[in-house]
Amino acid sequence: MRWWSAANLVSNAGTWMQLTVQNLLVLEITGSAAATGLSLSVQAAPGLLMSLVGGAAVDRWPRKATAAVSQALLGAVAFTTAVLVACDPLGVGVLMALAAVTGLIATVDGPACSLLGNDLVPAEDVPSAIGVGSLVSSAGRLAGAGLAGLTVGVLGTAAAYAANGLSFLCVAAVIPFLRPARPAGGTAPPAAEKDQDTAGDGLTMREGLAYFARNPRLLALAGVTGISAVLGRNYGLTLAVLVTGPLAGGAGAFGTVSTVLAVGGILGAVLGARLRRPSVRLVGALAAAGGLLQAVAGLSPSLALLLVVVAPMAVVESVSDTAGTTVLQTTPPPRLRGRVLGVWGSVRTGWGLTGPPALGLLMEQAGARGALVAGGLLIAAAVLAGHLLHRRRPAAPAPAPVSVALREPVLIPAPAQVPAAERPVPVGAPA
Repeated sequence: MRWWSAANLVSNAGTWMQLTVQNLLVLEITGSAAATGLSLSVQAAPGLLMSLVGGAAVDRWPRKATAAVSQALLGAVAFTTAVLVACDPLGVGVLMALAAVTGLIATVDGPACSLLGNDLVPAEDVPSAIGVGSLVSSAGRLAGAGLAGLTVGVLGTAAAYAANGLSFLCVAAVIPFLRPARPAGGTAPPAAEKDQDTAGDGLTMREGLAYFARNPRLLALAGVTGISAVLGRNYGLTLAVLVTGPLAGGAGAFGTVSTVLAVGGILGAVLGARLRRPSVRLVGALAAAGGLLQAVAGLSPSLALLLVVVAPMAVVESVSDTAGTTVLQTTPPPRLRGRVLGVWGSVRTGWGLTGPPALGLLMEQAGARGALVAGGLLIAAAVLAGHLLHRRRPAAPAPAPVSVALREPVLIPAPAQVPAAERPVPVGAPA
């Protein structure tokens, strides 16, 4: 797990470095902010439909081999982009095509690497492993954004793509040496249970969709995470406008806010790694708290007060993300986890494509402050409404208690099978 985490830290830093450089490169080629946003949408778009296929592939193929091949392919795309940038025949169409290929490979790589990391620890430590993954992701994002400017300034744009290619190869090289942990307790599940778990499973995408649609925990998690993704979280847009507009700050001020968000995300991931049995209720409570903090941030009269509010906001939302990921990855049975993550990838991509335009429209109507306040309050209100509806739903009938007088013959052996001296005596009968 230590080797895996170290390799993923390098890979995450490389990925965020490439994403930062890609935005700058598209902006340099086209001079259009809209084209820059389109390049990000093109890379995310394959996940809308192909995540279902990718999740089914992860359930069907050996996980270590799948992750190693997908990482190697991502490295090959990064090296190809580096060569094209260095030779200078790269147009925006080719760059977007390469971004789409990267997004397509990621539909398999994402669930494969997530589940492979969970395989490296005992079942009771999976929440901690997910927390470590969130910590690695946050730290890699912070490091990658900083390294991007340094690499481009010293070695050029092509070097950033080449460095990302090397980071993928770093992960691919570590995977063959990983040893999955034994099941909890050191024993394998009984053969009968194993057969029952896989019986009738054709590893089809339909089963993943059906399981997701029938599971109230996953549906509630999707609802909470979806409204948070659409009305919040897009702080690169909302806080940037707030800082540079009403608060009269510059790019340096927004950089400070971004750094505080990243540090808060790291601290939240550390706290999230300590969760042992997170629940959807906890995810909802944290999302509501984050929404209220977002509303307070929208009302901040100064940059200093905004920084005070942004820090706990980032911590709360990072813990919420870690708890939600744990629920998502541990709720389905092992045979369905790849496909359920595939369904989640499609849903998350839909939020990613819907959120920024919806939030941009809200900002046009209400301004940056209004969008933050209204979005935060709506998140908290939606979570509260969902909680109240859940409490009002009639509970499932509880199983009948075992009668003290033993009126449930199915719960005890037949008298002929029990020696007379060992038969239970009803209440009130002579001993």
